[in-house]
Amino acid sequence: MSKVAIVGIGMHPFGRHTISGMEQGAQAVREACRDAGITWNDLQFAVGGSHSAGNPDRMVSMLGLTGLQFVNVANGCATGGTALGTAYNMITAGIYDLGIAIGYDKHDRGAFASDEPVHPVDGGLDWYGGSGMAINPQFFAIKINRYMQKHNISNQSLARVAAKATRNGAMNPMAWRKKAFSEDEILQSSMLAYPLTQYMFCSPGEGGVALILCRADQAHKYTSKPIFLKSAVMRSRRFGSFEVKASSLPKEENVGPTVDAAKAAFEQAGLGPNDIDLAQLQDTESGAEIMHMAENGFCEDGEQEHMLACGETEINGRFPVNTDGGCIANGEPIGASGLRQVYENVLQLRGDAGRRQVAGDPKVAYTHVYGSPGISGVTILSR
Repeated sequence: MSKVAIVGIGMHPFGRHTISGMEQGAQAVREACRDAGITWNDLQFAVGGSHSAGNPDRMVSMLGLTGLQFVNVANGCATGGTALGTAYNMITAGIYDLGIAIGYDKHDRGAFASDEPVHPVDGGLDWYGGSGMAINPQFFAIKINRYMQKHNISNQSLARVAAKATRNGAMNPMAWRKKAFSEDEILQSSMLAYPLTQYMFCSPGEGGVALILCRADQAHKYTSKPIFLKSAVMRSRRFGSFEVKASSLPKEENVGPTVDAAKAAFEQAGLGPNDIDLAQLQDTESGAEIMHMAENGFCEDGEQEHMLACGETEINGRFPVNTDGGCIANGEPIGASGLRQVYENVLQLRGDAGRRQVAGDPKVAYTHVYGSPGISGVTILSR
């Protein structure tokens, strides 16, 4: 089985822009090719994902009609992670030597409202969305409120996560939200769905990311700083896990897909949670980051309260989390978010993250992305 390296990265800034989502993706591709010292013509395959900005294979009309294999993928907010995992598998299987994973999107305000019946009944009426259990603040609030009650997590911890995100985003030239908010400002912002306030949520956004992958034994052709992809894993939900769009919750609750994805990724990489120097974790809202800290194996349920109070997840802390500001600061262009996380980890492991650089010469980094209706993807990178 061939090992895999990331040898080129490119990103179009996140936010709101006048150009199309596909053009943002194409610009990220061009930047990634420059970073690896190659051209589009050199690539043997591409894997791309977008939720709202057109099928990625149409991008060849912007980049070049070379006849390369182009695979489109879609997995909710885990689309970017799926693109990367598919590209990883193509190289490890020995099918190709050099390829690219692409993710981009362009969402309007309010784009994550449920636009189609999830569980329709007579006449197509959607009792599920009408009760608040869709991709919106109510569902996320219900889930984190339940978790907080079970594990003694405070509202202050929610604010600490969001404040950290805005501070990190203020140091990230690619981030959308570049204004840092205090914990008090976050707690006093508009209550959207208890216990989550306005500044604890991410927003639908725009942006594009591209990553160039190759066989590890050929990485020296393209870069002096290859980053090795130790694992790339996707897992879906089990019966009994409480996920978005689930129509019921059994009495005996099961673990979520993140637990399974994390376990498989660590096994594939031959590593454990204590080997990780920093992590990017899905933070659709600040409660998601708290829950995912435990689900990915970095603490026990309830330990987040102490970790956050002590600043352990800050850039200068024991275990930095979401060093680029996460979804809260960057926004959520569905096709691009999972690749944004990997882009940030490559910068960190190269030592090129500027003001956000984690001290101590980090060597191993972790990403986790979660998509509706219960898909989790995990990658582990190393120098």
